[in-house]
Amino acid sequence: MRVHRSGTTLAGAALAALTLLVPLATSAGAAQAPGAGQTPPRGSASMGMGVLEHDGRGTAPGGASAQAVQTEGVDVSSHQGNVAWSTLWNSGVKWAYVKATEGTYYKNTYFNQQYTGSYNVGMIRGTYHFATPDTTTGAAQADYFVNNGGGWSKDGKTLPGVLDIEWNPYGATCYGKTQAGMVAWIRDFVNRYKVRTGRDAVIYTATSWWTQCTGNSSAFATTNPLWIARYASTVGELPAGWQYYTMWQYTSSGPTVGDHNHFNGDLSRVQALANG
Repeated sequence: MRVHRSGTTLAGAALAALTLLVPLATSAGAAQAPGAGQTPPRGSASMGMGVLEHDGRGTAPGGASAQAVQTEGVDVSSHQGNVAWSTLWNSGVKWAYVKATEGTYYKNTYFNQQYTGSYNVGMIRGTYHFATPDTTTGAAQADYFVNNGGGWSKDGKTLPGVLDIEWNPYGATCYGKTQAGMVAWIRDFVNRYKVRTGRDAVIYTATSWWTQCTGNSSAFATTNPLWIARYASTVGELPAGWQYYTMWQYTSSGPTVGDHNHFNGDLSRVQALANG
């Protein structure tokens, strides 16, 4: 989910002239990432965008034995634009998550192509919400999510919604919340999501962020499946209470779309999660 820019520093009028000739690095209409040190525009956040900066990247997982009971998946947002779903399917990707919303102010402009396209090639798919706990309540954001693509139906092809709760790309790491306040905000979101859909939302996070911003709370481990972010050969330590991960985002530089994930089990387990 990363977009790369290139630029040439020239003096005076030459800079303005050259700027007009530099092509955009993204597909038409797709969101662009800000330059280093810049605050991105609201709505442009994507799953895992803070992982490299805060946790770094280790050796990618490999070897048939390490992946024997893992099912490959991807996650996408507007950064990918129109996704080549057939290419991903033919490469072995069997499930996908699509960003639906952020806060109570943004809806993915590529949602239809990404959500419907993944379904049409045969994938089991779901949607995620990028949380901004500093803007509105958890319940308000859960409602916005459900009302704009985050619902669930027991059709065997729809995964439960995901709360993407991680580093704040727009300001203070923990969104100005105390650890207790963050736990309360997350609880507000997941409780409302369950009321609306009948499902427990998946929680996507990184152990280092979770420890810093929730005090390593174990409050959700018995109810909410864990999607862990760790770009290394193993998942490493999990947040408190969770004995295993359900999904693992292991890289942001995989083929076709960047963000690739392992589901902790074979395809029948993916289907079981979809069916509740």
